[in-house]
This record gives sequence, structure tokens and C-alpha cells, in this order.
Amino acid sequence: MSEVLPGETKAIRSKKSNFIIQLAGGAIFGALSTVLAIVISPIINASRIPGWQIAMFDPTSWVWIICFLVFGLKAGIICSITGSFGLLIIDPTGIGPAFKFCATIPLILIPYFIFKLNESQKLKEPKKFVISGIASIAVRIALMILLNLLFFATIWADFFEFMNLEVIGIANITGLSAILIFTPIINLYTSVLDLVVPYILVFGAKLDEKFGFW
Repeated sequence: MSEVLPGETKAIRSKKSNFIIQLAGGAIFGALSTVLAIVISPIINASRIPGWQIAMFDPTSWVWIICFLVFGLKAGIICSITGSFGLLIIDPTGIGPAFKFCATIPLILIPYFIFKLNESQKLKEPKKFVISGIASIAVRIALMILLNLLFFATIWADFFEFMNLEVIGIANITGLSAILIFTPIINLYTSVLDLVVPYILVFGAKLDEKFGFW
């Protein structure tokens, strides 16, 4: 909560008010991420890796994490769901938004549960944020390896053998090996951006203190 100055009184919101604010915050930020995705869609699509169709630069998930860090868990989930549907407007694969949601949601759920285990600390404390970040990235990588294997074994089974690591200069590695090597690499890279940029924007500007949900 924000600091109470001398002569001021501390306002306490009801649970209903908190829920309404979180609902509104999640919806607004979800819509904002959709608008952002549409506006910068040429940049997002231009950064997609051939064959993999993964965007190297897609800041829409930053908005989802920012929403979580400002308004809390419910808002973060609402924002992520809303934003995922919004991404369908620009996604060329049809499956990308679902993968984006599954990749981002561990970065919201894991830090939240770690925070709840020890409420005496603030989520914004660097040490706590790093620990929760490492745990959430590990969960994300494991989940995305599983989803990629499932996806390429079913829907895109015909393309499985053609997946390669040309993007990192070793095109001779293909199929299962390529997926097991590249999935952790790309998810580590995007996870660090998804966590570090929102952390700087939210806690640098003390937005968490202004809204007081943590």
C-alpha cells in the first residue's frame, strides 16, 4: 500500500471494490494489449522465425504482466485471456495466441503463489522477484516443450521432420532434437524480457504503491 502522510487517513477498499477494480483493470489492459498488437503487428510479424512462426519481439505479454503486477492475480488472468483473443486478429497461425497464453500464464501464477507462501515480503523485492522468476521460467519451459511436442505430433505432424535450427546457425539439427534444443532457448529469451521490462516499468514508477493491491 502507498505511504500514509501525516494528516491523511488510510482508505480501505471492500472486497467488492477490489474485485470491480481488478475486473476493470484486467479488461482495460487486455484491450490495450490488443490495440498494441494491432498497431505494431508489422513489427511482430516481421520478427517471426521462419518455420517456427514464433515472434522474437512481441511486447503484448508485457502488458499482461504489467497488469498483474499492478492489479493482482485476477486482473492478470483476465487481461491475459482477453489479450489472447485479441491476438487472433493478427496471428497467421491460428494457434499462436493459445501458445502465447500458455507461455505467459506461468509468469503470473508462479510468482503469485510464491508471494502467498510468504506474505511478509514484497513481490517487488529483487531477490524475491528473481527467485519467483527463475521458478516461473522453469515451469514455462517445461510446459512449452510438452505443448510443442504434442502440437507437432498431432496438428503439424507433417512438418515435424522439417523443423531445424537454422535460426541459430545449425540447420543440420532437425525434428525432435531441434524442438528440445530451441524451445528452452526461445522461451528463456522471451521470459526474461516478459519479466524484466514490466518489473522496471511498474516498480520504477511505483505503480504498485499507487493502486495498493500488493
